[in-house]
Amino acid sequence: MIKLIKYVLFACTLMALVVEAKDIAIVGAKVHTMASQGTLDNATVLIKDGKIQSVIKDQLDLSGYEIINANGKVVTPGLIGASTALGLVDVGFSAGTNDSHSSLTSISKTGAAFDVSYAINPDSSLMAITRIEGVTSAATSMGRTGQLFNGQGALITLGESNAPVMQSRAFISTSVGNGGADTVGGSRSVLWVSLEKVLAEAKFAIGKLLTPSTEWHGELSRADIAALIPVVKGEIPLLVDARRAADIRQVIALKQRQPQLKIVITYATEGWRVAQELADNNIPVILDPEANLPFGFDQLGSTLKNAGRLAEAGVKVSIGMETHNIRLARQHAGNAVANGLSWEQGLAALTINVARLYGIDDKVGSLEAGKLADVVIWSGDPLEITEAAELVLIAGAPISMQSRQSKLRDRYLKLQTAKPMQYVRP
Repeated sequence: MIKLIKYVLFACTLMALVVEAKDIAIVGAKVHTMASQGTLDNATVLIKDGKIQSVIKDQLDLSGYEIINANGKVVTPGLIGASTALGLVDVGFSAGTNDSHSSLTSISKTGAAFDVSYAINPDSSLMAITRIEGVTSAATSMGRTGQLFNGQGALITLGESNAPVMQSRAFISTSVGNGGADTVGGSRSVLWVSLEKVLAEAKFAIGKLLTPSTEWHGELSRADIAALIPVVKGEIPLLVDARRAADIRQVIALKQRQPQLKIVITYATEGWRVAQELADNNIPVILDPEANLPFGFDQLGSTLKNAGRLAEAGVKVSIGMETHNIRLARQHAGNAVANGLSWEQGLAALTINVARLYGIDDKVGSLEAGKLADVVIWSGDPLEITEAAELVLIAGAPISMQSRQSKLRDRYLKLQTAKPMQYVRP
């Protein structure tokens, strides 16, 4: 039932996005499909009703299509922000509400019940700033609750839509590193006992009808149980922030005890030290591959070679952590490529790997027939910082390539000296 509801919500979102989408043919580009077709030179991407119709090399009649000439350009699927707080916070230190943080409340004893889909603001200035850089969708979640879990995250589109949520309650995140231990009892000795206990309670509650009048003596609130049951059944991912090798091994051991869990490790700063163990247990990672300095005792093994070493061992690597600067994910991927990650794996870490991680690879992440037409036309290699997104299509509709930042840039490039700048609207 949960999967059916999520599918219906996803379908409704897509319908809202494609109402005004035109049939488009992008011609002449080098196309990285991120699918079985691989990379095609001088190819044509056909978009119909907001979805990919086909990617072909043959000449054909393009009557009825709006033609976009992309000769000499590079085309890729839209990038996916793997771990962000987009739509929840604009300025973290402002006097306004920061929806990526929360305080304690009686509705949840662990933070698992919190649902960010209620808080996402499609008018956040970061949406436009991010999408004109080629990021067309993202996973978004709270960053701090003061409890064991950081709530239920959502998958969102960055299209110009008033209904950005593609899938609510799509994953739950926690931390077993220094930050998590400091939050829960001040020690990993407390944190791991707490984590094991709540997972066990959620498993026990599967199939039980817990109404307000039902007697319940567990530590979890009923709202927490409802949120955690999909996790313990392996229906949605559990994102675990683990940085030092010892913490990552504990997560691997949890996966071995409960193989049904769909565990994803975030940061994995010392992941290269246990790369083969991660691969053997089919645990993917979401990295900040720029980690190269030991900012804490759980990151002493930081190295720019982390992504390459993990991928070489067979670990599925995704790249893209941040909110204000998620647009720099392609630069981070490029730096990872410069330090051992293959170019193909670098682009996969921004696209199809992220889609597979969240179970939405049948909708986004590659250019294949029937998938949502999230497409980016680049001036050149997308992993080169000197190149840029020239046109972004989300659900087959070209977006405005303007943001608050680009308007401010243009405003101060063309100074109007006849009156003070505060009276000139961008």
